[in-house]
Amino acid sequence: MRICVTLLATSATAYAQIVVGHAIDLSGPNGAIGRDYVAGITTYFDSVNVKGGINGKKIVYTVRDDRGVAADSARLATSLIQQDRVGYLLGAIGPESTQAILAAPAFADSRHVLFAPLTDAFAAPRGRVIFWRPSMEHECQFILAYFDKLGLKKVGIVLQDTPQNQKTYKMVTDELRKRGMTLAGTVRVSPNIDADARQLSASGAKVVLMIADTIGASQFLKAFRKHDASTFVAGTSLINLATLSEIAGARATEWTVFSQVVPNPGSTASVLQSEHIDMMKKFRDEPVSAITLEGFAVAKTLVKVIQMEAAGKGGLQTVAASRTPIDIGGMTIQSSDRKSTMSEFVDIALFKRDGRLMY
Repeated sequence: MRICVTLLATSATAYAQIVVGHAIDLSGPNGAIGRDYVAGITTYFDSVNVKGGINGKKIVYTVRDDRGVAADSARLATSLIQQDRVGYLLGAIGPESTQAILAAPAFADSRHVLFAPLTDAFAAPRGRVIFWRPSMEHECQFILAYFDKLGLKKVGIVLQDTPQNQKTYKMVTDELRKRGMTLAGTVRVSPNIDADARQLSASGAKVVLMIADTIGASQFLKAFRKHDASTFVAGTSLINLATLSEIAGARATEWTVFSQVVPNPGSTASVLQSEHIDMMKKFRDEPVSAITLEGFAVAKTLVKVIQMEAAGKGGLQTVAASRTPIDIGGMTIQSSDRKSTMSEFVDIALFKRDGRLMY
């Protein structure tokens, strides 16, 4: 499936365009996240184009649906590079799709830097990927600090076994020891999830941290709430809350909290938040969300980088390597570690029964 969000009259010539390509899940397991992300990105590019673009060049944003299939992510990214001649390439959802794009020969042979994939940060060869969002470890550390301050020191963990999750799990257990918190028990997402959820419920954990994807977290939460209706369950910002509620049930999501990598999307406390709300009303007909705000912020960051590049101040790799701070209106984006993670912002939100987040 190919979706081309054309933000430019078709008669425009190539030299008057800035072409941004994006292979992302729009109809697969993370389609709801992908559609919100694209909506936020499109909205900011629209707001730039109605003002004349960047130095007179309009932005063409070409989006293709990879359905959450890593092989399709690589194939579509290859097409965007070779056929569409994109100037910039935005990232996919999840580590498998991200790594597939990085391994694609067309990408390896190009000078592209994959920007802002919706995934946990990992070390990539030659700095060929720049992560906009903070790492999963940083989100988990923030969650633990939050409950530590509340005096809830007995923690259970739900683990979905993947190499990346195993690294996060080790970091979390180390962090528990540093904070003097107790590991009440660990269960894995497996066919025995009902029995394991019952066991974790009996462990005395005051909070349960889910290191799992959306489906795994949903399966655990549905099973756990049969035995425990009020213990806090926590997850990270990459869990699709719409899918979580659909699988686990709205009542099961009560007493669940999630880290968020952008400020409250419904607030006007900063320029970025106000712009996002105003532009979503102007250009879109869908509600704002944390993911639409993240997409909006990512697009604004990329536009700032393009403007810096046009002024001879270097592109994405240069900005990341130099750790140049970029003000996007209340958030300062700056590469800060060896994984080229640009943002360290994390907040906590409670998932309400009506499906909304309360910050």
